[in-house]
Amino acid sequence: MRMSGSVPTWVRASSVVCAAFLLPVVAGAQDSDTPNHMPFALGAGIIGFMLILALAGYVYTALALQTIANKTNTENGWLAWIPIANLILMVNIARKPIWWIILFFIPIANIVVAVIVLMGIAEARNKPSWWGILWIIPPISLIVPGYLAWSD
Repeated sequence: MRMSGSVPTWVRASSVVCAAFLLPVVAGAQDSDTPNHMPFALGAGIIGFMLILALAGYVYTALALQTIANKTNTENGWLAWIPIANLILMVNIARKPIWWIILFFIPIANIVVAVIVLMGIAEARNKPSWWGILWIIPPISLIVPGYLAWSD
């Protein structure tokens, strides 16, 4: 589990929301008064909406990370668009050793490493390091990448 505010966080959040919305649909499907196509249509609409939301979050985060890479003169900013490769880019922006990527795949250690790397990204943009900590807080994680990418 990676707590960096990247695509997996959006996918995880959208999966939880989809599951929460689909539980009543499943319960309604067992009701004999409900038309047979209604639960399927409602479920497909909710899943489609969540996929569009996840895609929008992915594009926003990747674009922000690529902009941060360009502003910090980090090579290969296009790696922001590739799911696992964006970890390489984040470690490079934070100026941490490349072997830290392995730590992202170790449970519990990945949270600590993600916070340290995100703090390093904030410092690379000449912002206080606590902006990196804010990046892992769910509602605020929508604002922080954009602030770090497009502020002066």
